[in-house]
Amino acid sequence: MITSTVKYPGELRTEAVHVKSGNVIITDAPTDNHGKGEAFSPTDLVATALASCMISVMGIVSMKEGITTTDGATAEVTKVMYAEPRRIGEIHVKMIMPKKDFTDKEKKMYEHAAHTCPVAKSLHPDLKQVITFVW
Repeated sequence: MITSTVKYPGELRTEAVHVKSGNVIITDAPTDNHGKGEAFSPTDLVATALASCMISVMGIVSMKEGITTTDGATAEVTKVMYAEPRRIGEIHVKMIMPKKDFTDKEKKMYEHAAHTCPVAKSLHPDLKQVITFVW
């Protein structure tokens, strides 16, 4: 089954449609690469997908294990572009956990889940992932 469709209406913008839900994501080329920068760039989405995946997988761990919930967790994402060739060189994710009484065991479980989420494991090993947790 098709996951999504992507249309190019012009002016370095795309419209991606999630087939199952009909949700739409607009992307623009970044201003440092001839674009308007009025929406996520494709590389912004890659970096953001890493944090989204981490938070989602931590939520799954919470549900499956019946442990302290991660509801309210937030992530700050910083993408670092490299040149020659132009690519994402680093993704920094600062995971800010809700103020709860997480045990050391729970913290280790969540950190492991984040570091091994499907997106983290799908990214090229040369792409540096800098992940920090604020408990």
